[in-house]
Amino acid sequence: MTLLIGVVAVAVVLGYSLGGRLRRLEELTVRWWPLAPVGLTMQLAQLPAAIDPKRGLTLGLLVASYVVLLTFVGANVRAPGFALLFVGLGLNLAVIAPNGGMPVSVDALAGSDQTRTLALLQRGEGLKHHLMGEDDLLTPLADVIPFGPPFRQIVSVGDLVMYAGLGWTVVWAMRGRSKTSPVDLPPQVSLETGPYRGYRGKHRPYRHLPRAVRTSLPPPAAARSGI
Repeated sequence: MTLLIGVVAVAVVLGYSLGGRLRRLEELTVRWWPLAPVGLTMQLAQLPAAIDPKRGLTLGLLVASYVVLLTFVGANVRAPGFALLFVGLGLNLAVIAPNGGMPVSVDALAGSDQTRTLALLQRGEGLKHHLMGEDDLLTPLADVIPFGPPFRQIVSVGDLVMYAGLGWTVVWAMRGRSKTSPVDLPPQVSLETGPYRGYRGKHRPYRHLPRAVRTSLPPPAAARSGI
C-alpha cells in the first residue's frame, strides 16, 4: 500500500509540473465504475478457516475479482493508462490461476525486510500467497521484485505495469481536456444574437466579420494567396 501511495504522489507532482490541476480528477468519467470497488472488495475479502478450510472459496473469489476488474478496465481501455492496467491485471491473473495463489520468492522476502511474512508463509498461513516452489508456473511473473524500507513490499511484473498505468491515468486526468472552442465569440458578435443571428453558412465575407473574430481565424485561401 505504501508503494501505491508513493506512485500516486509522484503522478500528482508530475501532473502539476505539466500544468495540471488536482481538481480535474473529478472530471474523469469511466464506464461501469461500480465494478471497480466490487472487484477490490472481492480481493480483500478473507473467509474464515471454519468456512473455507482448504482455501478453495478464497482463491475462487480472488480469481473472480480479477475477472470483474478486467471487465471494468476493458470497458475503458481507450482511456490513457487503462491498457496498461489491463495488461498488468492479466499478467497477475496468469500467475495466480494455475498456481492456486501468488507465489512469493524467499529472496524477495529477505530483500524487502519481511521476516515476519516469511515465517507466516513458511507455516502455510498465507491465504492468497505461498512460498514459491519448484512446481509453480510462470515464476518470473510472480512476486519476485523486492522494495526495501521504507516500503517493505514485494511486487510482480504485473504490479509494476499497473502502477505505470495508474500514474499515466492520474497525470492525464489532471491535465484535463480543453473545454473551450477554437473561437470564443464575444457576446456582441454571437451567431445566436446580433447581426449574424440565424446564419449557418460558411460564405460570410471574411472582411465583414468583426475584428475580434477575424484575429482568431485563419485568413481565407484568397487572402493568403493575395487575390
